[in-house]
Amino acid sequence: MARIEKPRGTFMIRLTISALLLLGMAQVHGQADGVGDLAPIAARQWTPVQAAHLLERAGFGGTPEEIARLAAMSPQAAVNELVDFKNLGRTRLADPARLAAKLPAFDESDIHDAGLEPFPASRPAVTTQAKLTGEALGIKVKPAGNRRMQPVVDKFFYWLRASRLETDRLAYWWANRMLTTANPLQEKMALFWHGHFATNEEKVRDYRKMKQQLALFQAQGAGNFRNLLIGVAQDPAMLAFLDAGVNVKGAPNENFAREIMELFTMGEGHRGVKNYSEQDIREAARAFTGWNYKGLDFINIAAKHDDGDKTILGRSGNLSGEQVIDLILAQPVTAEFIAAKIYRQFVREELADGTRKQLGDILRSNRYELAPLLEAMFLSKDFYSPPSMATRIKSPVEMAIATYKKLGLKEVPGVPDFNDATGALGQRLFHPPTVAGWPQGRSWITPGLLLERGNFARDLLFPDINFVPPDRYVSDETIRIVSSKIDRGLDISSATRPEGKGMGGDAAAPGSGAMVSEATAMADRDEDFNTRYASFRGWQLATQRVKPIARQTAQVNLAGLVTAQKLTTTTQVVDELLARFLTVSAHPQDRARLINFLSAELGTDQIAVAQTYLEEPLRLLVHLIMSLPEYQLG
Repeated sequence: MARIEKPRGTFMIRLTISALLLLGMAQVHGQADGVGDLAPIAARQWTPVQAAHLLERAGFGGTPEEIARLAAMSPQAAVNELVDFKNLGRTRLADPARLAAKLPAFDESDIHDAGLEPFPASRPAVTTQAKLTGEALGIKVKPAGNRRMQPVVDKFFYWLRASRLETDRLAYWWANRMLTTANPLQEKMALFWHGHFATNEEKVRDYRKMKQQLALFQAQGAGNFRNLLIGVAQDPAMLAFLDAGVNVKGAPNENFAREIMELFTMGEGHRGVKNYSEQDIREAARAFTGWNYKGLDFINIAAKHDDGDKTILGRSGNLSGEQVIDLILAQPVTAEFIAAKIYRQFVREELADGTRKQLGDILRSNRYELAPLLEAMFLSKDFYSPPSMATRIKSPVEMAIATYKKLGLKEVPGVPDFNDATGALGQRLFHPPTVAGWPQGRSWITPGLLLERGNFARDLLFPDINFVPPDRYVSDETIRIVSSKIDRGLDISSATRPEGKGMGGDAAAPGSGAMVSEATAMADRDEDFNTRYASFRGWQLATQRVKPIARQTAQVNLAGLVTAQKLTTTTQVVDELLARFLTVSAHPQDRARLINFLSAELGTDQIAVAQTYLEEPLRLLVHLIMSLPEYQLG
C-alpha cells in the first residue's frame, strides 16, 4: 500500500468520506430539470460544460483543447464522434498528431512454448501426469537420477509466473491505449465489459486468452450485443474461467448457465419478480455441454454434448447453446437489464422503472445494436441533468487515466507502477475479484481509500527514489531466501531446507568443510522434485524471458502549462488548474485556501517573480487539488 501522509503545507483538505457523499447528494438534490427525459438536448444548451461531461463519461476526461474542440460541434456531431468510433477517419476529437499515430500492437514477449497446452490445473496434476505418461508440459521425465521430474515442475511454475508478468505488461499496453486513443469510448466500453464479463488471470492462467478476450471487447463493445454475448460464451478465457471442461453430457456443470442468466443477461429479478428458475439453469447447462477450447480456439465436442430434449424459459426441444442465448435475448427483461447496467455505468445509479423500460425498448427495437442506445443516452436531457453531472465516483483505472490525461502525459508512467497503484485502490486490470466483477459507486471510496487516492497523486508528482520495479522483484520471502542461498553456492537441498530445520543449514555450502547428514543425503537422492526450488526457478526463467516494463517517471511540466496560458497571478493559476482537474466547482473556502497556499509557497502572488522555482510549488498545489473529494467525481 502507498504511504498515507498529510500533504506538505498548512492547507487542510476535507479528506472525509462524508464530505464526498454529501457533495454527491448536494448535486442530486439540486435542480432536477431533464431527469428521466430521453429527448435530445437542444443545441442552445450545448456548452463546454456539457462537452466536458460527455468526455468524462464516454471517455477518460479531456484536456481543455479537446473540450473546446468538442464544444465547437453540435451535440449530435459530438456524440457521433465518440459513438461511431469505427469510422476512424472521421474523428476530429483528437489533435491531428495523435490521430495520425496508429496505436501500436502489443509487443509480446516470447514466452509460450509448445507443450504447455492444456495447462494442468495444479502442481499435483502435472506431476501425476508426468508419472503416468512420462511427460508433461512438453518435457520428458528423466529416465534416471535424482529429481527426475524437476524440469517438469520448473516449467509449471515458470508458466504461472511468466503469464502473470506478461498480463501486467498487457495491462500497461491497454492503459496506454486508454490514454492516447482518438476513440476513448472504444476503450471505455471495453473496460465496462471487462467488469461485466469478468474473468481473471489467476484462474485463466494464460495472458494470451486474456488478450484475445480484450480484443473481443474492443471490437464488439459498442457493436451488437448478441454477437458480443456469443463471442464471450465461446471465448477460451470465459470457458476456462467457468470450467467448461467439466461441463459434459451426463454431468453438466451449472457455472456458465447460472452466470449467463444471473450476471450477464437477465439478472436475478426486479421488484421481487424472478427472471428464471433453477430448472432453467439446470436445463441450460445441458445445452452448453461440449463447449470447450483448444489453445485459443473454441471447439464444440459433439460426443460430450447432451442432444436430448430440454425445456428452458418455456421452450422445449433439442436446444443448442446458441438457441439458449437467443431465448434469453428474446426475454423483455434482458434488454432492460443490459440497458439499465449501461445506464448506471455512464449516467447515474438512480434509475426509474419508466426510464428503464424506455431504454430496454431502444435496445430491443434496434435488435441489440448498442450504438443507438449509447447515442440516445449521451444526447438525452437526462444525461445532462443536474443529478447526472459530476455525481459519479470514478473507478481507480478511470481516475488514473484521467489524471495522466489532464497532466498532459503522452504515456503511462512506470513510476509509480500502474498495476500496483490501481490495485491498491481496488481495481487491477485482468484481476477482477469475482465473476461479478468490481463493485461500483460508493464502494470505491472509504476513508482509507480516499487517502490512498491522494497518495497516488503524490507518488505520481513526487516519484519515490527508492522505487523497486515489481516485475523484477520477487516479494515472496521464501523464494528470495532460496535465491540468496543458490547465489552463495549452496546445493538445492540445503538452499531449500526450511530455516532452522535439519542439519548443515548454510554451513553446507561447497568448500565449507561441513558435512550433510546421511539421512538428508538419502532424502535428497530419493526426491522426485523440489517444489521450493521449482518456484524459485520458475521466477528466474520468467524474468529472463518476459520483457521489462519501461520505468520512466511522469514527464510533468506544470510550469510550462502556466507559462503557455500566460497566467500572471496565483489566483489565475488556481482557477485554471481547478477548471482543468475538477468537473465540479471547488468549495469557495478551499479555493481561497489553495490561493493562499500557492502564494505562501511562492513567497508572492506574482507568477513572473517566481518563474525560476515555479514547478515544485505547482506540483504541491496539484497534489492538494487531487486530494479533494471533488476530484473523485466525474
